[in-house]
Amino acid sequence: MANHKSALKRIRANNAKRLRNRYQAKTTRTFIKKLKNTTDHAEAQELYKSVSSMIDRLAKKNIIHKNKAAHNKSKLARFVNTLAA
Repeated sequence: MANHKSALKRIRANNAKRLRNRYQAKTTRTFIKKLKNTTDHAEAQELYKSVSSMIDRLAKKNIIHKNKAAHNKSKLARFVNTLAA
């Protein structure tokens, strides 16, 4: 265990950030599942806008890799476009 005050504070801060990151990532995954279960095109477009921004936020904060974010957004966009047909 750490002996310095600053190290103890760093442990607390890292734990808080870890929990926040996990919460945001889990929330985003839930919204992605919600989008994939949608059958209405208009509703899917609205959901895609919010999910896309959530994914971008995760990538910006390095919670997920930027290429994974791009891959997820591309896949979801293709899904939304197939609903239009």
